Amino acid sequence: MTELAQLLAARTHALVVTTRQRLLQLKKDERGSFTVEQALWAAAAIGFVTAVVVAITVYLNNQIAKIR
Repeated sequence: MTELAQLLAARTHALVVTTRQRLLQLKKDERGSFTVEQALWAAAAIGFVTAVVVAITVYLNNQIAKIR
């Protein structure tokens, strides 16, 4: 093997090893999971509040219709 071929093989090997390590780190990274959990709870809370407001509005409209 020539010196150039050895250099290319060494650099290619280093690139492959580094890429594999970075991909493994990305798979294990859970930094965004807490934020996603908070967003889901916020969406659930907004949905619950919306349902309560709609129920109160319907009830009040029915009571107003009975008065007229």
